[in-house]
Amino acid sequence: MGGITAIMVNQSLLSSLDLEVDPNVQAVHTQEKEHIKTLNKFASFIDKVQFLEQQNKMLETKWSLLQQQKMARSNMDNMFKSYINNPRQQPDTLGQEQLKLEAELGNMQRLVEDFKNKYKDEINKHTEMENEFVLIKKVHG
Repeated sequence: MGGITAIMVNQSLLSSLDLEVDPNVQAVHTQEKEHIKTLNKFASFIDKVQFLEQQNKMLETKWSLLQQQKMARSNMDNMFKSYINNPRQQPDTLGQEQLKLEAELGNMQRLVEDFKNKYKDEINKHTEMENEFVLIKKVHG
């Protein structure tokens, strides 16, 4: 039933291999190493370019913000100057307005005085007419 089975060994597999390195393979290997070094340098340059592009974008953004800030400051300066100059101009404007209103007041006071005089004249005429009416009534009546 189960005994030890015989093992067959391939003798050709036990002999040592004669491995010679082909000089062309060595040259290709050296050439590949040089190519890899060149590619690594190139990749390093690409990384530097990308970094510089990022720096450039950041500087452009900062410049844009500074320009906006400068415009905002200029607008604020103009608003402040306007705010400061407005009260300085107000006395002139108020003086002119006062003269205008005083002239209008004088005109209105003259009109009121004219209307008062006309009213008094009308009352006097009315009183005279009533007196005349009473006299005519006495005479004819």
